[in-house]
Amino acid sequence: MNAQSNLLSGSQQKPNTQQAQEIDLMALFGALLDRKFFIVIITALFMIIGVAVAIFSTPIYQATAMIQVEEKGGSVPGFDELGGMFETTSAAVTEIELLKSRSIIGEAVDSLKLDIVAEPKIFPIVGGRAFRQFTPMAEGDIAEASFGASSYAWGGEKIEVFKFDVPNSAVGVEFTLVALTGNQFELLHSSGQSILKGKVGEEVTNGTFTLTLKTLIARPDTEFALVKRDRLNTILDLQAAIEAAEKGKDSGIINLGLQNADAEYAELVLNKVANTYVRRNVERNSAEAQKSLEFLEYQLPQVKKQLESAEQRFNDYQVKQQSVDISLETEGVLKQLVKIETQLQQLELQKLELGRKFKQSHPSYQAALQQIEAVNNQKRRLAAEVQVLPETQQELLRLTRDVEVNNEIYTLLLAKTQELDIVRAGTVGNVRVIDLAEVNISKPVKPKKALIVFMATMLGGMLAIAIVIIQKAMHKGIEDPSEIEALGLPVYASVPYSEYQVKLTGFAKARKGKTAKAKSILAVDNPADLSIEALRSLRTSLHFAMMEAKNNVIAISGPSPGVGKSFISVNLAAVLAQSDKKVLIIDADMRKGYLQTQFGLQWENGLSDFLSGRLTLEQVTKKSQIDSLDVMTRGQIPPNPSELLMHENFSKLVEEVSAKYDLVIIDTPPILAVTDPAIVSAHAGSTLLVTRFGQNHVKELELTRNRFEQNGIDVKGVVFNGVVKKASNAYGYYGYYNYEYKSDK
Repeated sequence: MNAQSNLLSGSQQKPNTQQAQEIDLMALFGALLDRKFFIVIITALFMIIGVAVAIFSTPIYQATAMIQVEEKGGSVPGFDELGGMFETTSAAVTEIELLKSRSIIGEAVDSLKLDIVAEPKIFPIVGGRAFRQFTPMAEGDIAEASFGASSYAWGGEKIEVFKFDVPNSAVGVEFTLVALTGNQFELLHSSGQSILKGKVGEEVTNGTFTLTLKTLIARPDTEFALVKRDRLNTILDLQAAIEAAEKGKDSGIINLGLQNADAEYAELVLNKVANTYVRRNVERNSAEAQKSLEFLEYQLPQVKKQLESAEQRFNDYQVKQQSVDISLETEGVLKQLVKIETQLQQLELQKLELGRKFKQSHPSYQAALQQIEAVNNQKRRLAAEVQVLPETQQELLRLTRDVEVNNEIYTLLLAKTQELDIVRAGTVGNVRVIDLAEVNISKPVKPKKALIVFMATMLGGMLAIAIVIIQKAMHKGIEDPSEIEALGLPVYASVPYSEYQVKLTGFAKARKGKTAKAKSILAVDNPADLSIEALRSLRTSLHFAMMEAKNNVIAISGPSPGVGKSFISVNLAAVLAQSDKKVLIIDADMRKGYLQTQFGLQWENGLSDFLSGRLTLEQVTKKSQIDSLDVMTRGQIPPNPSELLMHENFSKLVEEVSAKYDLVIIDTPPILAVTDPAIVSAHAGSTLLVTRFGQNHVKELELTRNRFEQNGIDVKGVVFNGVVKKASNAYGYYGYYNYEYKSDK
């Protein structure tokens, strides 16, 4: 009795509207277990998508090459001192930047015509795999078209463009090239307009567009995409695509890499860039020798002219003076003058060379000036000695000096020119290619098939789990009877979800806007069902709850349609009748009532007919297949159900049936939809609410109770219907579920 009194007094308690929102990890784990099949299906779906992506993705190959940067450039044997003037050192980091410069990359782009993109059009999704897997048995073999898509390439198609010039407005625009019969082709604009028509190997132009195809292997009507890319953007893209990094620290070894779907393309481009870089490095290292050689070649003709002029003046003087010879004294002075003049000319050439490289304030240039000044001082001292010689000897000395000095300088320049030419030709640079570009066709670097499948599977699993968690967070339907009791409403019974009732209904779930209508009564067809056992427990609770009620009439309502009011009403009435109680069940839902279907009756001659005064109580009361259980159907649908219920005929009906039956159960419409339940409950001794597991929210149930209280009606308790045995319930520590307890057969 204490438990029952506590149950009854619970209806008088005020609800605690402030509930602590806590994350129940065990309940969350249980929710995941409940949706395990959904999680498995989504995960499997993503895994299948991952496998498909891995299979049909275009493989990416990587070409790799290796370059060595030496500390110093080589020198020519025999000219170490001269070659040392042009040796340079270069850090690997600097060489990497030079290698990826626009100058180097641009030359590769121009040489290989990388700004011209010509590719066959591939059938979406599956076409790429078919194209790659085709293996031609002979040169020029082409795969047959699949799915009748003859405009796509299916394997073996090939195109090489030698020249493609377009106006600036057409740069970056994709054109369509269609292969025709007889080695012919046609170039089409994206609008379908024909631009050019011609033959492979011949230059075709219309004054604006120019196209020359080197190779075209394809079936007639096969389409190719043709684009003239912007040169600068092509260079920048290739710069970004080429990977260059020093192996180790200060090793001087540079590893190069280039990834592309076309292995041959990656290998060709990387080799071109590497070879261009090495050649440019040689040219850079021989540039100093080349410049010095050009300078000497410019000076040689002038010195030769001076030599020829000096010889002519010397010969003319000897003829004039009739072969005057130089004296022994004059010859000694001459040798010194020739040596000084030769040295002076060499210093002047050195000064000119330094003047091309440095400013006049540079120490090297100033040192050359000082040397020239010192030699000039020696020359002036010898000039003083020459002044004491006879005039004839002085003139002869001057002319002989000019001839010998010019001859010495000319011979020296010739020798230097030959030396520099050898140095320039023998320069090998300070970088060299160790490994040429090569591609491992058997092992593409992308896609990582196992990783793709793994990541797709993980993504699918995490997405499915996230969906379940979000749905649980957003779904506020009551799944714990304690939430109902927290509102101050006692839970009289938790009725489990019945699979057998589903069979009686004919389909698992009602369609939107429809209500599942059972064709029979569960308590009759399967009295051992757990739901019926729960209703027997409700029968016991009602026995004590109705002791203080004003009459034996029970009104059953709910917040919304589809909560199972009619199921509870019919089966509760059946259970009560089976316990030797004389019971009447009334369908007070005169709008959409369907109790007649479960009893196999017709809706005619029912409650609305009695309330309207058309029929008597005996005429509207019908027998059911269960002894001691009578049924009153809804009758004809009236235009004013609420007004009929407010008529005194309904009060008279309640008084008569209350005296005639042990228990009267009135099935009413949902209170939040219409006001009929409040009118009916005003005449009933007890009012029960039916709420459905996971369907009704706490706020909805609270509003339902308030609606009844506004009409002065005290709700006795709640029947928690359709309780599903979930892992989230068990792990959430509120396993409100009935256990099956059958006798052994």
